[in-house]
Amino acid sequence: MSDGLWVYLATSPLLWLSGTLVIWIFATFLAGLRPSNPLFNPTLISIVIIALILYLTGIDYQRYFEGAQFIHFLLGPATVALGIPLYEKFELVRRNLLPMIVALTIGSLTAVGSTILLSETFGFPEFITASLAPKSTTAAVAMAISKSLAGDPSLTAAVVVLTGICGAVVVTPMMNAMGVRDYGARGFAVGLASHGIGTARAYSVNPVAGLFSGIAMGLNAIVTSIVVHIFL
Repeated sequence: MSDGLWVYLATSPLLWLSGTLVIWIFATFLAGLRPSNPLFNPTLISIVIIALILYLTGIDYQRYFEGAQFIHFLLGPATVALGIPLYEKFELVRRNLLPMIVALTIGSLTAVGSTILLSETFGFPEFITASLAPKSTTAAVAMAISKSLAGDPSLTAAVVVLTGICGAVVVTPMMNAMGVRDYGARGFAVGLASHGIGTARAYSVNPVAGLFSGIAMGLNAIVTSIVVHIFL
């Protein structure tokens, strides 16, 4: 009887939607216990828990995504909502506009260029290169770019998440080691390289860092969309 009930529930999109939300709340609680430790990242914790559940239960990803796609849809509105702090701190942003433009251009070219260089060095197929190139933009934009270049959006999503987690973990110790104390610069750097996950980390450290990280994430999505289509 219990097996039959599980089979029924496992096919329900509502189960995986609810399960993802519950796991996220739990992961956020765990991250709050050690806010200074970048390894206690709610996104990383959630991914590990969900991956273990899917592996142990034998549920394939497509079935899980039937429920999780409703959360995926919110990536777009969440990205657009980052325009609110930009509006509120517009004067601060205006004063730093020139260095932001320079950093944005160099950062986007480096992210895409390094992928193309590695792909040529190791002989990656074109669809792999197309899938990896937008790794430093937010997932919704990166997957759209990948699809337009005949890449694999699923692979792109995985690499985007991995990039974001790595950036969120290393940004604080790296910036401390480099002696970068300005929170605007720290935030812009992590947002440029690690999109939404890095931005969430930046907001947990300092509001100014979060603001500039969100700006970098939004602008990099636009610039990378252009750069990728120029070079690929």
